[in-house]
Amino acid sequence: MRLSQMLWVTLREDPAEAEIPSHKLLVRAGFIRRLASGVYGYLPLMWRVLQKISAIVRAEMNATGAQECLLPQLQPAELWQESGRWDTYTKAEGIMFSLTDRLERSLGLGPTHEEVITAIARDTLRSYRQLPVHLYQSKPNFAMRFAPGLG
Repeated sequence: MRLSQMLWVTLREDPAEAEIPSHKLLVRAGFIRRLASGVYGYLPLMWRVLQKISAIVRAEMNATGAQECLLPQLQPAELWQESGRWDTYTKAEGIMFSLTDRLERSLGLGPTHEEVITAIARDTLRSYRQLPVHLYQSKPNFAMRFAPGLG
């Protein structure tokens, strides 16, 4: 794609809400745009960078014999209650967004997938002969954000 055809707008000044150098540079260089407090959109240039990084990670993981999965963001509360992290993530720290569906089931928008992959392994692996199993996933996570102190 020609640069003249790409959506790419740079800024001369640092954005007022930006606190850390990496955040200032990404906004000024036209990689990301703030939509709301803590909510950013990846613009085409940033998305291309992320796709290239993902391709490198995917190639390296596959070269080790790992198998890629795609796990759900919306996860049953039972998995998190079983691990003992439901109350910590939903109540005490308020990290996880939770909701109740129309069938009165509690669900959470999972910041991680340890509970999900553990449940899948528990339910599918029946013998030690199936081991070792090397599973991974690579996708943007809602916990990825720009916070003061990260650079």
